Amino acid sequence: MPTGRIRELIDLKKLLKKIWHELWVIFLNGLFTLLPIVVTLGLFAFTVKMINSWLRPLCLFIPICFQGIPGSQLLLVLSIIFLTGLVIKLFFLQPLIHTFEEIFFKIPLMRQVYSGIKQIVHAFTVQDEVAFQKVVLIPFPSSKTYSLGFLTGQVPPVIMQSDKRYFNVFVPTTPNPTSGFLVQVPEDELKVIDITRQEAMSLIISGGIIKPER
Repeated sequence: MPTGRIRELIDLKKLLKKIWHELWVIFLNGLFTLLPIVVTLGLFAFTVKMINSWLRPLCLFIPICFQGIPGSQLLLVLSIIFLTGLVIKLFFLQPLIHTFEEIFFKIPLMRQVYSGIKQIVHAFTVQDEVAFQKVVLIPFPSSKTYSLGFLTGQVPPVIMQSDKRYFNVFVPTTPNPTSGFLVQVPEDELKVIDITRQEAMSLIISGGIIKPER
């Protein structure tokens, strides 16, 4: 085969390889652009469908004229939640709520489950500024790695029996923040992080994908 013909084939091969590379890059750009959108919409649709399946028994309480509206069960639940909060605020029904809680506490295993969930929920509400006081970094589970945690209070000296001040830090697990570790950390090993509890929780649940927008 003539030398010129060989060079043409080599140039053609390089050109095809370059075209293929450009097409692959374009495909990946489109894929990585659409993938988060598709996954988000899919998760949203799945969540809505799952919630609607849980709330299906509420169809019995929805007026016939509203049953044809998509998501009417969810709207009913949101309305009930809003009305409950409004009634509690206007009529000062906290003593009644405490009475129901006392009933829950008398049921076997209900006390631990209910109180644990309530404390976790209250810890991340805007109104509760005491439960999880600050977001901190601590050397955990080893001295060369750091974990994100929540400062919950000072450890009584009678427990640590030390002149140094120690603090309780709750380190949630990913992606389930309702479980975690309670760690007693000396004051000089705490690093306070300037982010909110909600931002820290989003960071933990997402495995570091969702970052504070700062």
